[in-house]
Amino acid sequence: MKQISGGVCAPVGFKAGGIHCGIRRNHSKKDLALIVSQTKAAAACVYTQNLVKGAPIYVTKENVSDGCAQAIIVNSGNANTCNANGIEIAKGMCRLVEEYTGISQNDVIVASTGVIGQPLSLEPISNGMKELTEGLGDNSDDAANAIMTTDTKKKEIAFSFNAGGKECHIGGIAKGSGMIHPNMATMLVFITTDCTITSEMLQKALSEDVKTSFNMISVDGDTSTNDMVSVMANGMAGNKIINAPGDDFESFCAAMSAVTKYLCRAIAADGEGATKLLTCLVTGAKNDDTAKIAAKSVICSSLVKAAMFGADANWGRVLCAIGYCGADIDVNAVDVSFASEKGEIQVCCGGAGVDFSEEQAKEILSENEIIIKVTMHEGSGLAEAWGCDLTYGYVKINGDYRT
Repeated sequence: MKQISGGVCAPVGFKAGGIHCGIRRNHSKKDLALIVSQTKAAAACVYTQNLVKGAPIYVTKENVSDGCAQAIIVNSGNANTCNANGIEIAKGMCRLVEEYTGISQNDVIVASTGVIGQPLSLEPISNGMKELTEGLGDNSDDAANAIMTTDTKKKEIAFSFNAGGKECHIGGIAKGSGMIHPNMATMLVFITTDCTITSEMLQKALSEDVKTSFNMISVDGDTSTNDMVSVMANGMAGNKIINAPGDDFESFCAAMSAVTKYLCRAIAADGEGATKLLTCLVTGAKNDDTAKIAAKSVICSSLVKAAMFGADANWGRVLCAIGYCGADIDVNAVDVSFASEKGEIQVCCGGAGVDFSEEQAKEILSENEIIIKVTMHEGSGLAEAWGCDLTYGYVKINGDYRT
């Protein structure tokens, strides 16, 4: 496997584009993206488990119920959620894709992100479709920028890998900065691949992947109404179709994991107001599920996040988060250490504090990537979770987000 350029356009047969159509007031920010496949593709999606869902979720579920899709249209600046005409708008966006590309409206994945409960008109989208479709090309970068809201950095990656003796490609873009505490995905993620794989195996790969990728990140504990991860596989790499578990399926899953984990780290690092990427690495747990629960609890702790912002080696907050996580853990067997490019320092052994240099700990925790290492000495279970520090900036961004 090798990292390559191109994002969602790296796989053969995919084009993308992004423009400013007028949904957002800031004319310098793109707000409408389109990704299209040259041929109809196998499709798989996972969605938010929030009971309040954006209208695009319902329309996309209906459109990919046959396991196929050929285009993805996304707007930013308005979530199209809790609107009386939300379904009508989402279907209208799909209809516009058909009108301007010839792709059936029933083969379109539609998504929206932005403010909840604000009216959304189809007019700016309709007015921008000619420019958007004429600009389709090797423009994953434009699409990645067009789906951003409070993100400060675009999130885009691609890899090449081998399956069935053929070189295949997989790429992804994502947006996510706030309202990140998914129980399935995180905000919006779109993945393309030219690998030949059935929709059933594609869904299996995605559903398993999110358990150790997007389900393991948290910025602020809020699960969005519009979370969606969508994958299209058009088969243009020409590999023998993957229709059952085996070496080729494992190769595909490894490539997908490389994409999703890169995007997870990018989303966590770009959390609203964040200054540090936090990784909690749990090893030695009774099983993987226990490790996941503990790692996620640490990453979600506001007190841990605040301590990391202040470069304060307050390991008691880590132990506290493990203690209330709900998993069966012997807290008297837990070790904790903090690590970064500046080194590593143990701060807790067997559930109790150890002597350590506060000055060295401060230096380690002042870096922009911190690893919180938790060792449990109870088995071979392990897990990683990703998050960010909690800063004054988060409150400022969300204090006036709507206005």
